[in-house]
Amino acid sequence: MAQQMHHMAIVRSMSTREADHMRGRYYMHTGYVPNPNVEHPSYGSVIAHELADQVPDLEIPPFVSVGSGSVGAGFLGMTWAPFVVDSNGNVRNLDMGIDPARLAQRLEMLATIEKGFIGEKRGGSADDHAKVIQKTVKLMTSSQMEAFKVTKEPKEVQDRYGTTGFGRGCLMARRLVEMGVPFVEVDLGGWDNHANIFPTLANTKLPELDKAMAALVSDLADRGMLDDTAIVWMGEFSRTPNINGGGGRDHWARSWSVVVGGGGFKRGVAVGETSSDGKEVVTEPYTSQDVMASVLKSLGVSLETTFTAKNGRPMKIANSGKVIKELFA
Repeated sequence: MAQQMHHMAIVRSMSTREADHMRGRYYMHTGYVPNPNVEHPSYGSVIAHELADQVPDLEIPPFVSVGSGSVGAGFLGMTWAPFVVDSNGNVRNLDMGIDPARLAQRLEMLATIEKGFIGEKRGGSADDHAKVIQKTVKLMTSSQMEAFKVTKEPKEVQDRYGTTGFGRGCLMARRLVEMGVPFVEVDLGGWDNHANIFPTLANTKLPELDKAMAALVSDLADRGMLDDTAIVWMGEFSRTPNINGGGGRDHWARSWSVVVGGGGFKRGVAVGETSSDGKEVVTEPYTSQDVMASVLKSLGVSLETTFTAKNGRPMKIANSGKVIKELFA
């Protein structure tokens, strides 16, 4: 991956407050801390919502999550929820296992029931549910589903990404982006190394990550796709600069890094600094919402966009985050 960093930029001055896995994951996916009164949409849902109109012929979902469930669509509605697949492209419940004619009869009956619910004005949920059903039916017959089948790629390409779950996920991401999917998230878990961090990283996690990420970046560049594809490489927080008594690192959100690249980003730069011991940010600190505001800018999405939550409260896109100026020429 070091050989591909001329395509990327490192934000070294991330400073956040959520060092709990679930809270940090929610915050880094939405730009908001968890709130029992509002379910915020993930950035994947937001970007899919904003860019889907640019791919009117897309028959597969505009937000695909490979390897995990990501964070949901929140108040944007289930139309924009992540479509979850494993790294082999398997989709649960896609094969109904019944005669096509009988399936058509069932769908016709369901459509009649759905129309009744919508006609009774039961709110947006009924309408969203009907749209999801329509999209599901398209999925079952669409040739675009071939994008999920990474085994269609030549063996040398598969080997380049690696035969790990993350490697297959990154290759699938490239195929999905080629198909026009606005947002793809690929998950690589297993970084909670409170003990034995050195053998875990050296023998397993880093080789897997390094091979797949390098292949994805170079592949996008070679295919002329990198200028139109923004990459965000991050976790929910980082790890302590010091080693604990168990030979591992603990949770740390005060000073850490995120890598971005492609799209409209300036490349080959490092933004921000920490203290010599890595424990404090000594330049301007940046947050989840700042990273996402920068991603939106790189993709040409207006930062003036405002949504309305179900409680009627206006919600500014990316939680009014500020653009990281050093990431742009």
